[in-house]
Amino acid sequence: MTEEIRERVIAFIPRLRRFAFSLTGDWDRMEELVQDTCERALTRHQQWKPGTSLESWMCRIAQNLWKDGLKAKKHRMQVSDDSLHFLTGVDGRNEMEERLTLKAVMAAISRLPADQRLVIALVCIDGRSYAETAEILDIPVGTVMSRLARARQALYAGLYDSERGSPYAKAEG
Repeated sequence: MTEEIRERVIAFIPRLRRFAFSLTGDWDRMEELVQDTCERALTRHQQWKPGTSLESWMCRIAQNLWKDGLKAKKHRMQVSDDSLHFLTGVDGRNEMEERLTLKAVMAAISRLPADQRLVIALVCIDGRSYAETAEILDIPVGTVMSRLARARQALYAGLYDSERGSPYAKAEG
């Protein structure tokens, strides 16, 4: 393996951690997924095709490992309050509001179907373009757009209770 590939893998770890957390919703499982992804990428680097995006290839590895784990364990993502502490600020009132909002959003994301959750993770959390997301997931750009639209609608519906007129009502109840 070349030193360049090793350096690129290391440089990608912060973005990979964000992507992995968006899939798992848990710090421990995120760390395991990142470690497994890096291990697989480094031990099977010869499978990566030079000229293609190494980062996209690693995201596909992470996605496949995560899907395999879901199939094996058959569990849904759960958000713990301990995980939320590291994602928010320290201003008392703002921190509490941010935690409630983040908890509601993460819970709503966890209820999305896996295909929509992946698109949300790549486009909205990791900031990938539709084209990059399509490449990573190996689907057409139009499919990315439709999954994203459906996911956004589901998130809105899950976060806003029109009867009570309160955003995040489902997280409160």
